[in-house]
Amino acid sequence: MMQATHRFSSLAFVIGMAGLPVYIHAPKYFVDVYGISLFTMGLIMFILRLIDVFQDPLLGIIASKTTRFGALPIALAVAAMSVGMIMLFAIKSPLSPSLWFFISLFMVFTGFSFAYIRSYAQGLINLGANDQIRLARWREVGTTLGICVAAILPTFFLIFADDGYAYFAIFFCVIAVAAVVYVWPQFPAADKFESKTNSFLRLLSAVKDLQLRKLLVLALVNSSPVALSSTLFLFFVESRLNAPDWAGIFLILFFLAAAIATPFWTKLADIHGIFNILRVSMALSILSFFGASFLSAGDILIFSLICLLSGATVGADLALLPVLFARQIESSKIEPDLGFSLWNFVSKATLAFAAIGALPLLGLVGFNSSGPNSQNALLALTFGYAVLPCMLKCISIVLLFKFIRGEGFISHA
Repeated sequence: MMQATHRFSSLAFVIGMAGLPVYIHAPKYFVDVYGISLFTMGLIMFILRLIDVFQDPLLGIIASKTTRFGALPIALAVAAMSVGMIMLFAIKSPLSPSLWFFISLFMVFTGFSFAYIRSYAQGLINLGANDQIRLARWREVGTTLGICVAAILPTFFLIFADDGYAYFAIFFCVIAVAAVVYVWPQFPAADKFESKTNSFLRLLSAVKDLQLRKLLVLALVNSSPVALSSTLFLFFVESRLNAPDWAGIFLILFFLAAAIATPFWTKLADIHGIFNILRVSMALSILSFFGASFLSAGDILIFSLICLLSGATVGADLALLPVLFARQIESSKIEPDLGFSLWNFVSKATLAFAAIGALPLLGLVGFNSSGPNSQNALLALTFGYAVLPCMLKCISIVLLFKFIRGEGFISHA
């Protein structure tokens, strides 16, 4: 069991490296190197995010139909991520930079989504619902550490070479190959009976499961605060705290806190039950958002503490909510790949909704990302970054009590 969790954590590390950090590094790299306008870059990222969100159900169907090929599909997904990384950072665009950016990032996102869905589903297939907490303990640590490493490495390589991003892409490929080799035995070929039911109908039947829908709604509302704060993070640090040079350090503090806290949350959940631990972590999350609403320029130390606290609470969300979902998938006899494609869809949808909703609203109140702002604009930024997430987290606690308590989702609670 321990070896299996370690193997899955290695793949999670690669998935983490190809996720959020690419959103941070790739757009800035292409703007700096190729001079793509911010408007064009924003439009490309919006289209890519929409495709990335809505392709997940289709990828879930593909994943469920290709389990008979063992680890080969996961290797192809990781290969797609690796090729996309090389195209992004290590090869000069041979055609229109905008088109090159679109194609390469599409490959990274598609490989990422398939690998995420397949790895979570295989973890449930191999270990069963009862062992998901122990699996989550190492898998989510691997994910958050991968995010931290990918957030730091390009800047680190730039200290020694002008093409630091190219070295980052090469490093990613080396780690990706090692992870696939290490995790390969955990994806045995499955000679399962192929259902005669249409794949889309099976996916629809999963959506119709009431308990599954409750967890998806909880996940949607609960992840919305982090999606909002992530979307507005750089604006808040630069315009409200007046500390743009600290943005990277704040991100590292956030994800390191998540990585360190995750094993503790899962251990506590083993003892006290997932429901009891989630309500504690959600309450602490509300405290962190509430504290951020009172910050002003120069409050670097206080915000560092808030990053540590909020990162630690996110560790609980990342580890424990998928465990609840895995248990419900197993009890409902739903194909794991289809189930986790819905989970991934909901997780990404919150980021898309946050970007579509928060940024235009800031524009309506006159917020200026590159210059001075009125007090009303800064208040609107604080509301979007801290107050609204706090309100959404309060709703999440209400849903937690309404949907989960006493309904048999959790064996310990």
